[in-house]
Amino acid sequence: MTNPPERPGQSATAGERPAPLVRRGYDRGIATLTLDSPHNRNALSSRLVTELLAGLEAAANDPATRAVLLDHTGSTFCAGADLSEAVSGATADGGAPVAGPLGLARLMRTVVELPVPVVARVTGHVRAGGLGLLGACDISAAGPAASFAFTEARLGLAPAVISMPLLPRLDPRAAGRYYLTGERFDAAEAARIGLITLAGDPDDVLVPVLDGLRRGSPQGLAESKRLVTAEVLRAFDRDTAALAELSARLFGSAEAREGMTAFLERRDPAWAPTPATTASTANPASTATPATTVPANPADIATTATPAKAAPSDGGPHAARPAEPSTVEEPR
Repeated sequence: MTNPPERPGQSATAGERPAPLVRRGYDRGIATLTLDSPHNRNALSSRLVTELLAGLEAAANDPATRAVLLDHTGSTFCAGADLSEAVSGATADGGAPVAGPLGLARLMRTVVELPVPVVARVTGHVRAGGLGLLGACDISAAGPAASFAFTEARLGLAPAVISMPLLPRLDPRAAGRYYLTGERFDAAEAARIGLITLAGDPDDVLVPVLDGLRRGSPQGLAESKRLVTAEVLRAFDRDTAALAELSARLFGSAEAREGMTAFLERRDPAWAPTPATTASTANPASTATPATTVPANPADIATTATPAKAAPSDGGPHAARPAEPSTVEEPR
């Protein structure tokens, strides 16, 4: 009797190879790399990053490939770093985590430097390091179910390393707003501010894009891409070391520990105004003390701080679970 098919990300039994976290496909000049780790919402684990880099390298070395289509399974395009690795500081096999600040910078730079264009197809949520991966792509399309948020400031952090591919492309005023407020926004707004290229059903809006890329010559595509990515690569040359150091310092800070602890305990962090404070200011005569609420938009990023034990969740499918190797509680 044959064994049941292995789910993506599921551990293999002895003697078996684990199911890939990045699946490869090919169709008339377009190499598809599908992030297929829905159990942790396509978090940038060591193994996923390694497989993604290998897939990008294979596409770049294939003379028949004109572009890479970066796709995903599940309701999240990419949730950022793998929390279990970020907390422990090591991978499952005892090695150093690949997707730390410098590892994430390497992945994003690989996408930017790849001699073939990289196109992102987004039908779900994007958070934290996933926004950096998306920003590194040359062309991107997102559908109506997609959502985006820079929530680092709510945890005492900053979108440091991911700024290298993002700030050269984002509208400066919009970057200032969304970096600072952590608000969620949709695909139409993402297109308006330059985070993505196209808003609409990716299966429709990417048809002319992929057709155009198939008609490009290898040399023409590579040199044209080099022109439009020059400013982004200058940012990597100039800022990688400093921003990686900043990221590490912030993750190790007391404020970040409080922010992550508050997230895991499903409460507001110490610096956030409580409903009781707001009510007292608005109506000094009021003596009611409302209960503390869960933040409306919990931050979707990993921290190197040791998480506190989480309070009992509501049992929903996206409730925060410290033991779960994921960075993200999907938006509710």
